Amino acid sequence: MGDDTWLADTWAELLHRPADDRRLRSAADVGGRAADRSVPLRDLVDGALRATAARLAATPVDPADTTATLHDRAHALLDTTRRLLAAALDGYAEQTRAELDRHDNERATFVNDLLAGRADPGRLAERAHRYGIRLSATHTVIVARTPDLTPEVVHRIDAALAARFGEGNTLTTRRNGDLVCISAGGLRGISAELAHLLLAEVGADRWQIAVGRTHPGLQGLSTSLDEAHNTLDHAARLGFTAPVLNAADLLVFPVLLRDRDAITDLVSTVLGPLGTARGGVRPYLDTLAVLFDNQGNYTATARQLHLSVRAVTYRLDRIRALTGYHPGEPTQRFTLHTAVLGARLLGWPT
Repeated sequence: MGDDTWLADTWAELLHRPADDRRLRSAADVGGRAADRSVPLRDLVDGALRATAARLAATPVDPADTTATLHDRAHALLDTTRRLLAAALDGYAEQTRAELDRHDNERATFVNDLLAGRADPGRLAERAHRYGIRLSATHTVIVARTPDLTPEVVHRIDAALAARFGEGNTLTTRRNGDLVCISAGGLRGISAELAHLLLAEVGADRWQIAVGRTHPGLQGLSTSLDEAHNTLDHAARLGFTAPVLNAADLLVFPVLLRDRDAITDLVSTVLGPLGTARGGVRPYLDTLAVLFDNQGNYTATARQLHLSVRAVTYRLDRIRALTGYHPGEPTQRFTLHTAVLGARLLGWPT
């Protein structure tokens, strides 16, 4: 039975009796079935209105009926239609939400299996085909972190990216509280587009994006994801506020942390003597961090720290006196900068 015939017959039957509780439940079921059958919402409404018009036209008119009687009869029929249609729309919406939840769960499960790399490759390849992903190709994983991420936001971003770059080129879902987007390798402009969408959805200064490097194969997906996650974690520790970060630009930080004993020894050896200064380590560590962030510009550093240039110079001279290192010395600048970055990564001295 076609959708048009089914809807026409169903609405005709529903309108045959008053809209009591049983009829309202039946109307809600009709709405749910319409959603299951992918009947457009406008067709569901149009079916109700056509059935109402047909029933009104088929209602016999007695010569003794007054205008008020006809008006009351039409009003009662329209009220029945309104109540039944409202119930049907509720059923349609509920079934749509349930289908979206099921779709989200399936997608999230697939992405988890895909990125964890623990599922059977053959079965995973079959599931990947449904989403347009070829496991032998190269992919880039982008992770966006925001406190304002909701399922609705994810749905809109997923649809927008798919419309912009093609269904088979992006796969976006929510994973462990972050938005994770898998894109085909070499896809240009996707991080900028994602940033634009997040700006529209949650506003400025409410999100940060990290782009993993492009890698081939199944293991490459997991590697790119780890790079993106680590980039966001390092940015949080280091106080980096740039909205879009590329893992390729921050490769030095995993290197620093790879030998934790060595970086700890460097930090304590180079910066440890600052602990004997009046006021402790923090003012001097902050001065060095801001100085390096401003490429050694004393004026910009003083402005950001709300100090005079003379005060900044004094602190740097004290650093030299206590540690033997000064950022103005080319041979010592790299050691000091590396130690400061290591202190940030380690949360030193706390």
